[in-house]
Amino acid sequence: MSKTTDKKTPDKALVTSGPPIPQPEEPQPEEQEPVEQVSVVIVSCNRIDALRAGLTALHAAVPNPALQIIVVDNGSRDGSASLDTEFPATQFLRLPQNFGLTKALNIGIRACDGTYVLFLHEDVEITPETVELLRAELEQRSDTGAACPLLVDEAGSPLPQVRDLPSTSDPDPAFRPGRPGGDAPAVSGAAVMVRRFLLNALRRIDERYGNYGSDVELSMQVRRANKKAVIVTGATAIHRPETHPPRSEFIADRKLGTAAYLGKYFGFPAKLKYLMGAILGALFTFKLGQLRYLVSGQKIDGA
Repeated sequence: MSKTTDKKTPDKALVTSGPPIPQPEEPQPEEQEPVEQVSVVIVSCNRIDALRAGLTALHAAVPNPALQIIVVDNGSRDGSASLDTEFPATQFLRLPQNFGLTKALNIGIRACDGTYVLFLHEDVEITPETVELLRAELEQRSDTGAACPLLVDEAGSPLPQVRDLPSTSDPDPAFRPGRPGGDAPAVSGAAVMVRRFLLNALRRIDERYGNYGSDVELSMQVRRANKKAVIVTGATAIHRPETHPPRSEFIADRKLGTAAYLGKYFGFPAKLKYLMGAILGALFTFKLGQLRYLVSGQKIDGA
């Protein structure tokens, strides 16, 4: 008797042949290019209410990876230092006394990490959305060297913001309202954004200026780089400048700043002529406070 062996037949359902069936890929989230960071530098001195309003407009209490907000407190005695508890996402740099605007700006610049730097006065209220319009202008237009919002009052009326660069024939050109989309020879330092590499090339803003002169110097450097300063269309900021008359030392500092600018770009004779005119003007009008600072050459720089 022969013995037979049963051979099991494989289940056809389990038999596969040919290439593997491709499986659908899971959708991957689209990667967005990171937005270049903007560093905002605000110099403030004894204007706590204006500074609080400006930081509130910037949403400075909430961390924002696109914004680095730096406040350089220039020796305030009005409690401005306490604002760090209200705005924990803001970096506060406290100076022991008023070192003038130019030195304070340079201290703020050294703390910047952003690709773009927005200089603000403490009395300017600007929103993050408007900051983005300024950044986009610099990112998209290589011929723009400085991007500014249109400065307006609370009613929305344009404020004096642009002027001509000082010259020997017109050393103190008056400010006039800005025009959206317009190219300005020189712009107010109340709100102006520049690329960080411009500041790196300068190393620092010339500290021959004290409280006055950094804005016109920055405008000149933009021109020397063959760029233009633009009031960006659609970008506005509310400006609430001080209304009380400036003290004698601030008036003298402005004149000393103008003299420093003329000397730098037009030579020592132009500086001397302007400075002698300012000294004689203060003498003949009995403005002895101004005269003292002008004669000593003492600008506001903490010295």
